Parts: sequence; C-alpha cells; structure tokens
Amino acid sequence: MRYTDYRFRIPPGKEIRVITDTDAKNEADDQFAIVHALLSPRFDNRGIIAAHFGTEKSATSMQDSYDEVVTILNYMDFDKSILRHGAPHALTYASVPVESEGARLIIEEAMKDDDRPLYVTFLGPLTDMASALLMEPRIADRLTCIWIGGGTYPSGGSEYNLSNDIIAANVVFESQVPVWQVPRNVYQEVIVSLAELELRVYPCGELGRYLFEQLEENGHTSEALRTTRTGEYWCLGDSPAVGLLLFPHPHTFDWVPAPHITDEMFYVQNGTNRPIRVYRHLEARFILEDFYAKLQLFTQKQRKQ
Repeated sequence: MRYTDYRFRIPPGKEIRVITDTDAKNEADDQFAIVHALLSPRFDNRGIIAAHFGTEKSATSMQDSYDEVVTILNYMDFDKSILRHGAPHALTYASVPVESEGARLIIEEAMKDDDRPLYVTFLGPLTDMASALLMEPRIADRLTCIWIGGGTYPSGGSEYNLSNDIIAANVVFESQVPVWQVPRNVYQEVIVSLAELELRVYPCGELGRYLFEQLEENGHTSEALRTTRTGEYWCLGDSPAVGLLLFPHPHTFDWVPAPHITDEMFYVQNGTNRPIRVYRHLEARFILEDFYAKLQLFTQKQRKQ
C-alpha cells in the first residue's frame, strides 16, 4: 500500500518497503505513527502487525491492537488486507518462537527478491521480530529493525515496551539483524501540547477528530493519572520510527555494542555482541510538522471526493 497523492514525487531508487508492528490499543500515540506511515509516499507499506501489550499475559491485548488499527483504516478508507495478527503474548523461552501471521509476514517479505530495502518498525515489544528470526534465521541480513524502546544508555532501566518482552529483546540484540534503537530519553523528545493538537489535528476531518479525542480521553485513564502528565501535553513517542525513515538523522546516533538486558531491564555490556545504532537525539519538530502537513493534505483530498 502506497499513498502518493501529492504534487512532489519520490525520486527513483528512494522508495522503501515498511512493515509496522504496533501495540496500538496500549496508549494513544501509536495511532499517530500509523497514520504518518500510511501517508508517507516513500513508504510501500507491506503490512501492519498488531502486537500484544501489558506485563501480565493478556488474552485480548493483541486483538485489541488489531481492532484499533481496523478503526484507523476505516477512518482513512484504506484496505484492511494490510493488517495481520501478531503474537498474542511474549516469548517464554529464548529458543521458542511465538508463531503468528505477523512473524510469517516479516519472513515472507524479507525473503522476497526485491531490491528495495525493508524496514520493520516496532512501536511496542520485539516479540514478532524475535519469533521471525527464530523461525527463519536467514532473514537477519535482509531487513533493518527499528525499535522504539529500552532505557537510557549506558545503564538502561525500566521502560514499558521492553518490559513487555525482555526475552525477545535479547534474542534480537544477540542476532545479526541491523537494529536502530530509539531509547526512552530520545523518544520522549517528541512532546506536543494538547492545544497544538486541537489546532493542528482536530480540524482534519473524522480521522483528525478521532486521533485527538482518543488521545485526550487516554489522559484521563487511571494509568495516565499515575504519571507526571498534566493534561496539557503528550509524548508522541512512536513517531520517531517514521521520522527516521523520512530523514535518517545521520549525525545523532552512536554505534554501541548490543547489550545483554537483565530481568530488571539494565544493560550489561559484554563487548562481544555486534554494534547497533542507538539514537541520542531527534529533530522532533521536523517529524511533527511533516505529520501535520500530510494529515491536512490528506483531509483536503478526502473533502474533494
């Protein structure tokens, strides 16, 4: 799926294949990243995978994510055949994958004879990536994994996406698949005010209204009330997964030996793992302004139809 209804064109050789793995119903920011990816003409969106969430194994969280993506696709009037079920729970053992449509999609797309690079973005746990690698190790040099997750370097520490499958993160870090990691201190740079979202997102048709209202409502949940959120701001922490594929931020990352991650989510450097790309800064305003522009242009096109 590729949306290209713009006056500007993507030059030959610059198109990429993208799969988005999302715990969409966990909170309120995945929705913004999903829409951004679907509206970016550089992306040939090859699939969206619904991910599980919650530190306790949940019987419904993955399906909840799936249903949330269906809602977004309905508002956009986009084909829902792009959507797949991911793993319903975390890995139990580092050698045993969790079979899913999502893991199979990653393998299928990676093994295709296609010169365009493949990027798989993870807005939640790495369960489907780890499972795909365990099921078919040959994919490791045929894609790049972009992960929103993990604590601040060098020590790490508690972080939600990582907490949902620490075993999977270690499987991925100990593999040879290229990894771009956006840790907690960096993805938290994408801060927006609710007033800004009311001005820039809410007026953009039913889709914009839904994006704003579900985020505003999420700020009143018991989980949100336990955080430092004031009701005036939100962190669109999943949007860097899209932004890095629009502008790769070539001077704001370090090559770091992939750490082992303890059960307490601390990083342990053993010096033997291959290096991964760890970002230390993002151009948040570029990411947000690009999203606002694409959403507004998309809304204008919808209103003309």
